[in-house]
Amino acid sequence: MASGVDSFYFLSLGFSLLQVVKCDCMKMVRQKIQIKKIDNLTARQVTFSKRRRGVFKKAQELSTLCDAEIALIVFSATGKLFHYSSSSMMQLIERHRGLSENSDKLGQPSLQLLKENNSYAMLSKMLVDKTRELRNFNRQLMGEELQGLDMDELIKLEKMVDGGLNHVVEAKNDKCLKEISLLKKKESKLMEENAKLKKQAEKSEGTGNGIEQSNSSDCTSNSRGSDTSLRLGLPFAN
Repeated sequence: MASGVDSFYFLSLGFSLLQVVKCDCMKMVRQKIQIKKIDNLTARQVTFSKRRRGVFKKAQELSTLCDAEIALIVFSATGKLFHYSSSSMMQLIERHRGLSENSDKLGQPSLQLLKENNSYAMLSKMLVDKTRELRNFNRQLMGEELQGLDMDELIKLEKMVDGGLNHVVEAKNDKCLKEISLLKKKESKLMEENAKLKKQAEKSEGTGNGIEQSNSSDCTSNSRGSDTSLRLGLPFAN
């Protein structure tokens, strides 16, 4: 009976020790591995071989599951080449190169557009500043906002106003002379037209007088003929 109890005790103790060892192993497995360069050359080569096969396997699975085109190129620390491609490696490389060139070309207009936008912003600011200066200058020419000007600026502004006024007067006088000349030309043309109309009227009056004289002569001749006929018919009355 005692031997049976001892056996049960040892079995329980062994089971407890197994549980402790299992927990320690699980803790060791779950511990994160620090990612850094492996100093031991042999361990480094073993890790490289395992990880490379794992990466290539994952790439193959990704290509099969998702119908993706994948190309992997790996050089070991000793310079040995390892590669994997789901299709032609050269075709995938050329495709990648073409996309890279297109992306570079697409990036250039963006830089050019950025430069143009900066230039446009500078020109817009210059235009706003120049417009403000011209607006202030026009107000000063009208005699407004003169408080901030010193004596030299006031004298300069006075000369500019006088010069501008002289130009205005000259332009006005020139305009008046041109209008007077135009009116004289119109007057001369009207006088010529009036003279022509007067001559035509006089000519029409002369023609009318000649027709009246001819009609009066015909009437006189007719009256004389009638008198003769009457005189010749008197003897037949007796």
